[in-house]
Amino acid sequence: MKAKGFKETIAGPFEINWLNEALERVRLTILKKHNAEVHAQSAIDAAFDIRGRPGFSAQAVRAISLNTFKVAYQIIGGGEEGDKRLVRTKEEADHSLPYMLAVALIDGEVQPEQYAPERIAAKDVQSLLRRVTVTPVDALTSRFPQLMPAELEIELEDGMIFRATRDDYHGFHTNPFDWAAARAKFDRVSRAFTSAAERKAIADVIATLDERPVTDLTTLLARVHVPRTSA
Repeated sequence: MKAKGFKETIAGPFEINWLNEALERVRLTILKKHNAEVHAQSAIDAAFDIRGRPGFSAQAVRAISLNTFKVAYQIIGGGEEGDKRLVRTKEEADHSLPYMLAVALIDGEVQPEQYAPERIAAKDVQSLLRRVTVTPVDALTSRFPQLMPAELEIELEDGMIFRATRDDYHGFHTNPFDWAAARAKFDRVSRAFTSAAERKAIADVIATLDERPVTDLTTLLARVHVPRTSA
């Protein structure tokens, strides 16, 4: 397996003297808006843009073409990781741009439900993902990681073409979550395992965690019952 560290995938060789560095980079922290590999976020936003336009139908798609930056192509687009149109498991699905774009266009969301075994195996998404082409583009690669650009083009069977572009997504450091957005995501992904009262208590502690001992949070988390799943 090839190394996938920062030097290998993004920066190239470099040296750093930590004694001369501040800690302000934490302000560039990013959060994932969608339940998908981070480099897919902007492309999925572009897919939702097109999905909402008059005249678009996922059932009528002839071809999907995504231009992206090299890192996204290598990891989730069919580069170093191999063919991303062979998708049978959750681990393959959430690291496949073709699958994530296809299911986004059909379902209108990319959340845990989109990785259920029966959803992955369904004929509609399996057929559509095979019409996806992912291409790395130097001009987009040069803008990463400061931005996370995506250019999406979708052609329908009748020849109609839809295009959408994104430089970032809601959750990226250029367009960060506010507290309401973070809370909405927390509620969305945790509601299967928590009550409304539990979610409120956890969120209230997190909102003031800089003024509390961390045990206030870990005590609440320890009370949450998450069903075990078979390996």
